[in-house]
Amino acid sequence: MLKIRNLDTSYGNLKVLRRISMHVSPGEIVTIIGANGAGKTTLLNTVSGLLSARSGEIIFEKETISALSAEKIVFRGCSLVPEGRQVFSAMNVEENLLLGGYILQKRGQKKKIQSELEKVYSLFPRLKERKKQYAGTLSGGEQQMLAIGRALMAKPKMIMMDEPSMGLAPLIVKDIFQIVVRLRDAGNTVLLVEQNAKAALSIADRGYVLETGRIILQGASEDLLSNMDVQRAYLGRDLDSENN
Repeated sequence: MLKIRNLDTSYGNLKVLRRISMHVSPGEIVTIIGANGAGKTTLLNTVSGLLSARSGEIIFEKETISALSAEKIVFRGCSLVPEGRQVFSAMNVEENLLLGGYILQKRGQKKKIQSELEKVYSLFPRLKERKKQYAGTLSGGEQQMLAIGRALMAKPKMIMMDEPSMGLAPLIVKDIFQIVVRLRDAGNTVLLVEQNAKAALSIADRGYVLETGRIILQGASEDLLSNMDVQRAYLGRDLDSENN
């Protein structure tokens, strides 16, 4: 579904991504883990068209999208849940969700907006309870649900999530990751960026480890979870010391 080949992205003269190559197949959860400043958000922003690639190629559904605008990329079925949620605080929950459905209207599928809205409410009953509440008054977990729901309103083929667990209590984080699994089980494709490496790898099919703008490791999630370098750097534990 998504193929990235030799991708470089810079902020001015500062090169952030260096020859990134990776892929995401339909129906997968693929996670990208790494420390702060590794380039994870830059990668998602480049795929989504918010940043321009310096070189390389991004292919989505067999079409090169490297030079397309963010709106055109969403139109083709690739939606981003941004870091920090970025809901419209002065608008209520339902108004935020309906904004996410504008792509359906542009596709001439206006009648589908209500059915997609009901799907989001089915996935997030709490949003339905609060549909007339201002988004800015929601809890952090509720705002994250709203951000995910807004992205789903575009009926994407692939949804990208940037640090969905950021700033949330552990129980809420567990709920959010269960929702990601439910999306995959319903046939969605998910590209997940996370600093909470253990939680991300526990639900993902495959993973990539990003360090200073380069992919240094990749593989099945269970292999990365058992990799001692990953454990020491990102999981906060060393199995050798546990076993001694």
